[in-house]
Amino acid sequence: MRIQGIVFDKDGTLFDFNATWGAWAKTMLQAETVDPATFDRLATALGFDADAARFLPGSIVIAETTDVVADRILTVLPDLNKGDLIDRMRRRAAEVAQVTVGDLPRIFADLDAFSLGIATNDNEATARAHVAQAGIADAFDLVLGYDSGFGGKPAPGQLLRFCEVTGHNPGKCVMVGDSLHDLHAGQAAGMIPIGVLTGPAPRETLAPYAADVLTSIADLPSWIAANA
Repeated sequence: MRIQGIVFDKDGTLFDFNATWGAWAKTMLQAETVDPATFDRLATALGFDADAARFLPGSIVIAETTDVVADRILTVLPDLNKGDLIDRMRRRAAEVAQVTVGDLPRIFADLDAFSLGIATNDNEATARAHVAQAGIADAFDLVLGYDSGFGGKPAPGQLLRFCEVTGHNPGKCVMVGDSLHDLHAGQAAGMIPIGVLTGPAPRETLAPYAADVLTSIADLPSWIAANA
């Protein structure tokens, strides 16, 4: 097997999920609510442990699109305008300092022989801002968000688009992510699904759906060397 391309999820894969988004989420929830009781209801609806500033493994925020998360928020705060809410979420998210899972420029230098892409359930503009902030924007042949026109995960549209653009066979490409949505998308596209443990999901959740589960993407170059 000769691997030709690698597609990465963003949050929880390139960037440590809770280290990046925990404090941000607490601030955002406080800004959107007017009293502690409503804050608590919203935190529960989003699967967020406010005391620990961490998302729980089953949180809707981990893998769903901004649009779906906004719909969940509106179940608690129905008077909000959805479009305005999404605009606020995107604006605040684009400004968040990303906590990387390691030395990303070095990791991606080790992967420069492969076609690389990002498939995220975040929006494309925010994804591009985050990888630019991390100094790795030039590493990717393609960056796709849920709003790029090819759907979101767990559907395989983004991954199939990557193969269309690069000309690679899906069976010779790897999908790397921290959530079941990532692994299911990889399976649906015919790619090799690889899990990483830099998001909230534990190994036992990911392992049944992954060809392998790595501690982080820092282990990916050695995994490819051993399996290519």
